[in-house]
Amino acid sequence: MSEEVSAKTEINIPRAAAWEKLRDISLAHHYVPGLVNTEIVSEQREGVGASRYVYRTPRSYIQETVTEWNDGEGFLIRLHKGDQPAPPFKSAWFRYQLKDGATPDTTVFTASMGYELPWGGFGRWLGKRMSGFVQKTIADVATSMKLYYETGTATTPQALKHYKQTARSDSA
Repeated sequence: MSEEVSAKTEINIPRAAAWEKLRDISLAHHYVPGLVNTEIVSEQREGVGASRYVYRTPRSYIQETVTEWNDGEGFLIRLHKGDQPAPPFKSAWFRYQLKDGATPDTTVFTASMGYELPWGGFGRWLGKRMSGFVQKTIADVATSMKLYYETGTATTPQALKHYKQTARSDSA
């Protein structure tokens, strides 16, 4: 049984502008917390079959390959390392989706992650326990993407922390 988590945010740019950024799969390290680089490893730069390495350190990477592409709306990517699933998963994927916002100048962005762990019953138990951590991570991706798309500046851990603290104090 697989787990799935999602996070949604409204980005203050029109959907067409958001799509122009999202479709460039080489930019992930600008908005995914913890990534230091992204390298396109396929001849294709977009569409089904486009593939990238995303690096957490200069030498440690996982591969992500587009398996579904909806022009102007988003895509689905499979996480793997060569022919094998990305450790520690039995299978894992991300979906990035754009929809029109409340006004023509806004876009609703949804980031989702689905995953399944190996190890039978223990894997199902562990997968459920991991869902809170994965949910927080996906929420940080959505917030970081909002910051990057609105400012054009790569989101740093400090900028993300500041934004989250400001958002909490604004809502209090």
